[in-house]
Amino acid sequence: MTWWRDGAIYQVYPRSFQDSDGDGIGDLEGVRRRLPYLRWLGVDGVWLSPFYRSPMADFGYDVSDHCDVDPAFGTLEDFDALAADAHRLGLKLILDYVPNHTSIEHPWFRERPEYYLWADAIPNNWVSVFGGPAWTRHHDRFYYHAYLQQQPDLNWRRDDVRAAMLDVLRFWCARGADGFRVDALRQVIKDDRLRDNPVNPEWREGDDPYARLIPEFTTDRPEVQDVIRCFREAVGPDRLLLGELYLPLARLVAYYASGLDMPANFHLLTTPWTPRDIASLVEAYEAALPEGAWPNWVLGNHDRPRLASRLPPGSERAAAYLLLTLRGTPTLYYGDELGMRDVAVAPERQADPWAFGNRDGVRTPMQWDARGSFTTGDPWLPFADDHERVNVAAQRDDPGSLLSLYRRLLTLRRAEGDLRTGAYRTITADDRILRFARGDSIEVTIDFETGDGSLDRTG
Repeated sequence: MTWWRDGAIYQVYPRSFQDSDGDGIGDLEGVRRRLPYLRWLGVDGVWLSPFYRSPMADFGYDVSDHCDVDPAFGTLEDFDALAADAHRLGLKLILDYVPNHTSIEHPWFRERPEYYLWADAIPNNWVSVFGGPAWTRHHDRFYYHAYLQQQPDLNWRRDDVRAAMLDVLRFWCARGADGFRVDALRQVIKDDRLRDNPVNPEWREGDDPYARLIPEFTTDRPEVQDVIRCFREAVGPDRLLLGELYLPLARLVAYYASGLDMPANFHLLTTPWTPRDIASLVEAYEAALPEGAWPNWVLGNHDRPRLASRLPPGSERAAAYLLLTLRGTPTLYYGDELGMRDVAVAPERQADPWAFGNRDGVRTPMQWDARGSFTTGDPWLPFADDHERVNVAAQRDDPGSLLSLYRRLLTLRRAEGDLRTGAYRTITADDRILRFARGDSIEVTIDFETGDGSLDRTG
């Protein structure tokens, strides 16, 4: 059994996890210092959001050098020390790989403009995920950008682009990466004929502008699977490949065929929080999985509202039971184990470029203690108002805390084979109770009215 099938993954947003030098911005040395906490908690893999050189138009997802660390986060030597300590503690290190686009400040945009997607005139109706046109004039031509205009898309139909970006994977493998979370994977290849996307008949005024069109010709193209095969060849058979893919289940599971270990399953983020709806999702997902494919579950990440803010009040413990007892690999978002909530960031402090769906509130500093010891300086985003009581120090030694529950459930996953690999079977799913079996020895009961759960051994 590979480690990621047995284990749990914890997402760290480095800018907000721990600051080591007092500038208010988290960094790699700060992450290294907090690794013992992650080992104590009981996770197995640590996924780092981007720390590469970047002008930070999209906080690291606009990469200007894929093979260096941005000075805000430290140095390559800091990364090496982090990787060494993670491995010494038995933790795997998963890096964010951003293949779809670069920063407009990447040297390639000046020196290798042919690496990008160009047109002599705006050729179609494609729009940016962040709203507005997806084609921007540069001198006498237009380049395509699925996201910000500072993030031009690479042309993955070119062999030289593939070679250069696969070298990035090899570079980080050589420095100790144990796997990669592949950003914006469904966007990597666009239609070769640049056809118009169809209009979405269900879109209504006030909805996300990007959803006005169905992205038929800008996402989920058949050739994306060929690119994934190249990723797999570059990283080898043993490193994790986890793909960011916001797709319907039928399309999502198709990506197992090309070498992804896990196409990320985000469906719990949008499924109604009721026993019946969740049981229906789990059963549909399990039925759709190809033979031998391994499931995974996500309840929070850096792009979506925190689960303690998104779910009905008092649901945090039920969410922990669900995430950590379903069949498959769970991904935890930093701070969710404490019950951290979205923070209302004042307009003058907002930093996120996506005005339609500002994400600053889910990226605020980790709440370590009542003193705000994330930094000795001024944090780049404000702490939550409740950070003096919702923090690691306050919950670590309290057996009734949410943090202690996460730790107990992670310990049980490691100890109980059926919690890791046992088959899933729904027993009850009504207005209040979700009860399901894992293998022959465990039944999980989650009470959506009280917001709590329990595990019972049956074998």
